[in-house]
Amino acid sequence: MKKYSPNSPEAMARLLVMLIMSDGNVDPREIDSLETLNIYDALDISRTGFIEVLHQYCNDLSDEADEAGQIHLVDRERIDDLLETVTEPKKQLLVATLALDMTKADRSLSEPELAIYTHMLERWHLTLDDIESAYAR
Repeated sequence: MKKYSPNSPEAMARLLVMLIMSDGNVDPREIDSLETLNIYDALDISRTGFIEVLHQYCNDLSDEADEAGQIHLVDRERIDDLLETVTEPKKQLLVATLALDMTKADRSLSEPELAIYTHMLERWHLTLDDIESAYAR
């Protein structure tokens, strides 16, 4: 797995990419939401930079394929390793908020997305109330 600087825009983007990819179905509405929700600006990454992170993540996943060519999109060790790349509480809160908004874009929260998102909140000691308090408009 490619290493990004801790708390960097790329490290935060990779967590969103992980969620997008987690159910094996990249829904165009989730991709469109990146623009409509101003996610690139919020992460301080260009659209091209985000796409580069997406491509690198796909390459990393393919490198992890087992002998039968199977790729495990939801792997707890990988998830934990990626969550450890964002350690600043404000950035964790931002990523959790953006992830929630992004995953709702297709009006469906898949089991893998829900499992990863719930784990993210638990790992970072965040609640939905924390998100609402910080970002309620």
